[in-house]
Amino acid sequence: MTYVVNEQCIKCKYMDCVEVCPVDCFYVGENMLVINPDECIDCGVCEPECPAEAILPDTDNRAEKWVEMNREYAAKWPNITRKGEQPADADAWKGVEGKFETHFSPNPGDGNK
Repeated sequence: MTYVVNEQCIKCKYMDCVEVCPVDCFYVGENMLVINPDECIDCGVCEPECPAEAILPDTDNRAEKWVEMNREYAAKWPNITRKGEQPADADAWKGVEGKFETHFSPNPGDGNK
C-alpha cells in the first residue's frame, strides 16, 4: 500500500503533511503536492494531517486514478521537505470538486519554500 494526493490539494496546498513525512516523499507543483508512491513507506502519518482530506491510501477506490499521476509528477517536480506558506485563498478552495480539469498546473513549484 502507498498513499497518494488527489485533486483536493489543488489550490489548497496546505503542506501540513510535509512536516510529518519521515521519508520526505512529497514533491511540489505550482498549485498542489504529490507523493512519490515508490518512496512512500505506507506509514499513514500524512493522511490525518491534511485539512483538505486530499491524501488517500491506494487501496481506496477514489485513489486509483491518482497513483500514476502522483508517480509522473514526482519525477518532474522538486522534492519538498519543509512546510511552506499555503495560498492565501486556500480555505476558499477546500472541498471544491473538479479542480483537476479546471485548475491543475503541470508546472513545478519551489522546493523547500
